[in-house]
Amino acid sequence: MTPLVTILDDEPAIREMLSDALEDAGFRTLSFGRATEFEAALRGTSPDVCLVDLGLPDRDGLTLVHRLALEQGAIVIIISGRAHVQDKITGLELGADDYIIKPFDPAEVVARIRARLRNPKQVSASQSDCARFNGWTAHFDRFALEDSDGSETAFSHAEGEVLRLFLESPKRLITRAYMQETLGGAAGDSFDRAMDVRISRLRTKLREDPKNPRLIKTIYGAGYIFLGDVEWL
Repeated sequence: MTPLVTILDDEPAIREMLSDALEDAGFRTLSFGRATEFEAALRGTSPDVCLVDLGLPDRDGLTLVHRLALEQGAIVIIISGRAHVQDKITGLELGADDYIIKPFDPAEVVARIRARLRNPKQVSASQSDCARFNGWTAHFDRFALEDSDGSETAFSHAEGEVLRLFLESPKRLITRAYMQETLGGAAGDSFDRAMDVRISRLRTKLREDPKNPRLIKTIYGAGYIFLGDVEWL
C-alpha cells in the first residue's frame, strides 16, 4: 500500500507545499493545523510517517513527538523553525527520527522520507519481529523490550532501527559509516549526535552501567560492538 504521511503544521502554506510535493512523489497525505485534530485522526488511521512542527497553537510539539515515537511506532520527522542545537538534541532524545529546519526544500523532505522508509528493508535481514538476548526479548512488532520477569519497556522507532542493526550483527564491529549508510541520514555531526542519543537511550532501557556497558560496547574511533548472544524467534 502507498505510504501515508501526516503533516502537522499550523501554517496552511507549508501544509499545502508539503502535501503537493509528497503527492507528486506518490505518497498519500493527511494534513492538520492543530494537534487535537491530528490526535483524533490517529484513532482511526496509522500513518507511516509523521511530519510534526514544534510550534503548534494548542499543544507542545515535543510532547507530541515523544508520544508518537513510543505509542504509534511511526517514523517521526520534526520540521521546525527552531534552529538551536539544544532543540535538535531534545527532539532526537524524545524519539524523533530526523530534524529538518525551516525554511526547507520540499524535495529534501521527500528524499529524507524515502530514505527512512527504505530502512526496514535494509536493516531487517531476519524475517522475525522478535529476538531474545541476555535475558531480554525485543518485540519489534510492538516496539517493546521485555525483561526476564515479563515487564516491558517501550522503545521508539528510531531506537528500534539501531537495536535491530545490533541484533542482526552480534559480535561484529559496526562502524559509524556503515550505520549512516544503512540507517540513512546525512553524514556529519548531526548524524553522529543522533546515534549517540539513541545508543545512550538503549543502554538505559537495557539497564546498562553507563561507565562499563556489558552489551553495547563503544570502540572509540571505530564504532560499536554488540556482545550479546542473539536468538531470533
